[in-house]
Amino acid sequence: MSFILNPAVISILLLCFLCIKRVNVLLAIIISTITAGLLSDMNIKDVMDTFISGMGGNAETALSYILLGAFAATMAHSGFTDKIADKITKLISGRKYLLLLILGLIAMASQNIIPVHIAFIPVLIPPLLPLMNQLSIDRRAVASVLAFGLKMPYITIPVGFGLIFQNLIADNITQNGILVMRNEVWKSTLILGAGMLIALLISVFITYRKPRKYEDKKIDFNTDKTTVCNKYTVWVVAIAALATFAVQIFTHSLPLGALVGLGIIFTLKVIPKDKMDCMMNEGIYLMGYVAFVMLVAAGFASVLKESGAIENLVNITLAVLPENIILISLIILLLGLFITIGIGTSFGTIPILAVLFVPVCAKMGFNTAQIIILIAAAAALGDAGSPASDTTLGPTSGLNADGEHNHIYDTCIPTFLHYNTALILFALLGIWIMNN
Repeated sequence: MSFILNPAVISILLLCFLCIKRVNVLLAIIISTITAGLLSDMNIKDVMDTFISGMGGNAETALSYILLGAFAATMAHSGFTDKIADKITKLISGRKYLLLLILGLIAMASQNIIPVHIAFIPVLIPPLLPLMNQLSIDRRAVASVLAFGLKMPYITIPVGFGLIFQNLIADNITQNGILVMRNEVWKSTLILGAGMLIALLISVFITYRKPRKYEDKKIDFNTDKTTVCNKYTVWVVAIAALATFAVQIFTHSLPLGALVGLGIIFTLKVIPKDKMDCMMNEGIYLMGYVAFVMLVAAGFASVLKESGAIENLVNITLAVLPENIILISLIILLLGLFITIGIGTSFGTIPILAVLFVPVCAKMGFNTAQIIILIAAAAALGDAGSPASDTTLGPTSGLNADGEHNHIYDTCIPTFLHYNTALILFALLGIWIMNN
């Protein structure tokens, strides 16, 4: 009974319940934070002070999202993505698997090389829907390809959003008592990427390989472009993207990379300077909400630690967990899936998972690599499949431009079944390998 009455358990269950009931995630986290503090006999002023000070832990991540949102807005308004769509249509010539390969590579590049995240999808995918209909491609396969490209790179490649994700893992594990260097993370998470690749191949070549017919409908494409995409625009945008990539590699700072990319685009007048405010506002609109979710998640984790509820929970958990390291890992992964499905963001879930599970893993004898795999997989679980996740909302925003693609049945369920199953199995495999 003491486990159920623990403030950390109550607040996390409350958080999941509120998210399932479609209460705004931002408000749900704040309500759960206050609940955890008050149940731990903290006064309301101390709760809010701890919460606000704890938000600073994700400040760099939030700034990265805002600047990358602005960079994505300039890409869209330059007409660069429309140019890519035209080139793809001419290149495909009836080869559906080539189209899926190209879309997967573009989705991967949106996380690392040109870090615009999901902003390319509602601009690039709708013009390609008539081509997909002509090829009778099952859009569930396309959703799986896009989800793979949005998710796998940040788990395994320490560039772009992968740099943010892996820095969050390293920093939060370190803050909870286990020293982890940032360059250690990707070495441990490669096995998770391998599992996702196998799941992708099963999805494309087995589960959704059969042709599927869709009704051809007229789509009103977004034609609100700030500039005409000529050769000069293409070259400048390409240079800005490469500069963004290079700066983040050499400085390990994604905000600085995005700032350099924006500077090149505005300085070379691809986007007029009088549109600068508009681009920044659009960037905040695209990514600001996600940034604030991660900020408040860090504050929530800070309150949980400060309240003493975590230490009590760890001691209770140690007494009831099985001795088998694989069974312990499975329980932690399923809890991670439960939490992330409700919140919808793997990035914002990391501080919560780390504060709960790192102390348990440390006392149960997990080594550093095993802890990295567990936290990374537990955070990523549910990102694919959650109705509130960018990994599912992004593909649906493009594939449903003609109203022929259902968000739950054609995006969430396929990605949930394939990628979450793969992540659990390969996380357990990785932990078993590291234990021998």
